[in-house]
Formats: sequence, structure tokens, C-alpha cells
Amino acid sequence: MAKKRANGEGNIRKRANGSWEGRYSVVENGQTVRRSVYGKTQAEVRKKLSSVTFDLDNGIYVKPETITVAEWFDAWKTEYLSDVKPSTKEQYGYLGKIHIKPFLGSYKLQKVNAPLIQRFYNESQKPHAITIVENDKKRILNCSGLSAKSVKNLHGVLHKCFAQAVLSGYIKTNPCDSCILPRVEKKEMNVIQGDNITLFLQAIKGDTFENLYFIDLFTGLRQGEIIGLTWDCVDFDKGIIKVEKQLRNDRMQGRGNYTFSSPKNGKFRLIKPAPLVMDALKKERAEQAKNRLKYGFENKDNLVFTNEIGEHVSSRTVYNHVKLILEKIGLGNIRFHDLRHTYATLSIQNGDDIKTVSENLGHATVAFTLDVYSHVTEEMKANSADRMQKFIKAVNS
Repeated sequence: MAKKRANGEGNIRKRANGSWEGRYSVVENGQTVRRSVYGKTQAEVRKKLSSVTFDLDNGIYVKPETITVAEWFDAWKTEYLSDVKPSTKEQYGYLGKIHIKPFLGSYKLQKVNAPLIQRFYNESQKPHAITIVENDKKRILNCSGLSAKSVKNLHGVLHKCFAQAVLSGYIKTNPCDSCILPRVEKKEMNVIQGDNITLFLQAIKGDTFENLYFIDLFTGLRQGEIIGLTWDCVDFDKGIIKVEKQLRNDRMQGRGNYTFSSPKNGKFRLIKPAPLVMDALKKERAEQAKNRLKYGFENKDNLVFTNEIGEHVSSRTVYNHVKLILEKIGLGNIRFHDLRHTYATLSIQNGDDIKTVSENLGHATVAFTLDVYSHVTEEMKANSADRMQKFIKAVNS
């Protein structure tokens, strides 16, 4: 007798129109039902059949015509994101909870089309109210409207979610493919230049966060990286700082709930800052020791920067505080993140090679660094040409 096919096992054939079809069997309501997935190539169909088998093996397969966007999003987030960082998965979950599910969640997956997705993107940019249901309780959030960059991020998550639905045989095409995204305007980069650096350093003298701002200005650490820096990552003997984590607000748990996660690109890095930066860290350690004696706190997370009772400092506090200082000295256009841009610009202008700057900043690639700071390198090229012009004139006179 011929061997009986296992549940989910399928076969592949080429259709008359040149496309490929993969057929598989599932048991629905006690009956074996044959279903199909389609693709342009045999390899594409084989990949889709493998995805269907995965769903069947993991108990997340449901009839394609019954599953909703909310159900599929939850299944996708649970089963298909094992290769992404926890912080990335958390971000996907946040976007799903706050934006995707309230607008699209109740729609049947097979009924979602490009015009609906386009309307979702367009409406999300306008001020709107969001209804979130948690534990059978409704909560209303007022959204001022997403930026073009946020819509692009939202599209990225939704596109991946629907792409897996295509592979799993729930839908034939990805409805996100033909949507038009708003143009993302590149944010103007502001840096502290020339005498303004001295002005800023004078303004933070004696401030609660003097050492934090000083160290950030001359290391280029991201905000989450500097408020999440711990003493075990500071090697005073070698003059090295290890950047292996960041402290970030867990938005899924609500404002004020901070957790540690890996750096933005998922990799730790070692930086060797100027000795004066290490001196500032020693000063901070001494100040913290005084406060520990005075207030008797434990500093259970071993943080470099804490408030007076040993708790972490919030990103919002650090941001707002420096904005007040900058506004007082006429630099209101500068943000906390611009301290990082200032460090990078100073490094490049002072002759550091791009690879070193890129590694110190924790960028994924040197190409990304060159793209972000192209204006600085162009200025350096012009200065280089001027110097060469002067040299040619001197030797050719």
C-alpha cells in the first residue's frame, strides 16, 4: 500500500500558466482538507509549505479565512521572532498594541488590502484617539499623530508580519507592497561648535549632572547607554569603558518602568576616552560614595549615575535638565542627542579615522557613519584642498 501522507505534508507541481502550486492537507472539524499555496518558483512554494508545516507542528495553524489581523500578529510575534533582540521584539509588540491592533485588529487577514493599509498610514499621521483593551478594560489614548519616520517604522513591522502570512499560506500577496509612505525629512543635525563648547562646559559647572554631560560630550554615548553605565564596565587601570547595555523605558509596562537591554546594534564595544573623561568618572564615584554614606542607599544595579538615594536617573529628567541649561546660554536648538553628534564631529575634525569614530559610536557600519557625517567630511575635503593649494604654490614659486 502507498504510504499515507502525514498531516501538513504536501506536494509541489508546476501549473499551466508557469506558476507553482504546493498542496498540503490539514484536519479541520474532523475532516481532512486539501489546501494550496502558490508562488512564482518551486523554491518559493517549498518555503511556503515549510512555513505551513511549522504552523501545524506548533499548533498555531487556523483556517486562513477565519484568522484576524490581531490573532495573526500575536502568533507571528510569539513564534517567528526568535532571531530578533528582546528590545526589538518589545518595540514590535508596542507598535502592535498601540497602533496596529486598534485600527486593523478586527479585520479578517484575508480581507485586508492595500487601500485599507494606506488609509491606516494616512490616518495615523493625524491627531486621533486610540482605544486599547486590557484585562477587559478600555483605555483611551490621545495621539497627536505619527511622524513620517514613525509611519515608516510601523510599515516595516506590518510588512514583515504580512510577509510571513504569505509564506504561511494565509494570504496570497502582501498588501503593504503597493502602499505609498510619507517622505521622511532628514533631521537637521545640530552640534556645539567653537567657543560654545567652552560656554557649555562653564554652564554645567557644579550642576547635578555635570559629570554625566561632560562624559557624554566626550564619549558620544547614547542616552540609554550613559544612564545605564555600571561601574563594572569602567576599567580605571586601563582607561577603558565597556558599553554592553543600555537602560531604557519599557513602554509595554508603562512610563517609568526601566529595564536593561543590549546596545542598539546588539554588540558591546570598548572605548578608550581621553584621560580627563576618566577623571570625571573618578569624581562621580567620589560624589556617589558621599551620597551613599549620607543617605544609606545600596545602588543595587551598580549604576555610575544615580540620584541622591541610589535610584537610576530617568532619561526624561536628563533631557529636560540639559535643555534648560542650553536655553539659558542661547543654544536652545541643541538636544541631548546632539552631544553625541558634537563628539563625532569633533573626532572627525581632529583627525580620527572614520573606522575608529564608527566603532566608538557603536554604528553598525562605517558606511552609515560616513552617510550621517558626510557634511563634516566634505568640509574636511575642502580644507584639504586649500592646504594642498598652498603647498603647491609654495613649492612651485
